[in-house]
Amino acid sequence: RCDFEFDLCDWKQDENDDFDWNLRTSSTPKICTGPVADHTLQEPSGHYIFIKSSFPQLPGQKARISSPVLSRRSKNCKVSRGMILAGMQTLIVFYYYMYGAHIGSLIVYQRTTEEQEKILLSLTGNQGNFWQSKALTLDGDGDFQVIFEGTVGKGPSGVIALDDLTLSREC
Repeated sequence: RCDFEFDLCDWKQDENDDFDWNLRTSSTPKICTGPVADHTLQEPSGHYIFIKSSFPQLPGQKARISSPVLSRRSKNCKVSRGMILAGMQTLIVFYYYMYGAHIGSLIVYQRTTEEQEKILLSLTGNQGNFWQSKALTLDGDGDFQVIFEGTVGKGPSGVIALDDLTLSREC
């Protein structure tokens, strides 16, 4: 589980992208361009990661962050209290925020150790001025990583943020 309150946990900035996700508290400097609080603490002092659609980023540029390599045979994934697992599937649950007139896209991938990437979710455009959650099922039996890719939109107004990434224990 990663709530970004102290650091990026074991998530790593991908080297095959154009810029990095940033760790942040409170909203971004321009009014109405980011969450006023994180999802975890619901406080302006809470942390989350984000990308924005403004200088120095250019339209179409991508930021990627990836989980550590996970294995269904190890104990390096934990389930949060209260999470109900249907049929003992491997899940990733996360909160996202995508708001602004020029939002690009958020794509979630599952990558195998052979570098094969499968799209699990693709969202584009303004999704609303609030945190939303998604639960995605992860496939396969081998080792894998989860990757979040944010793409800059075609104008200066827009933020994509992530918080509270949780993987079920069946990893």
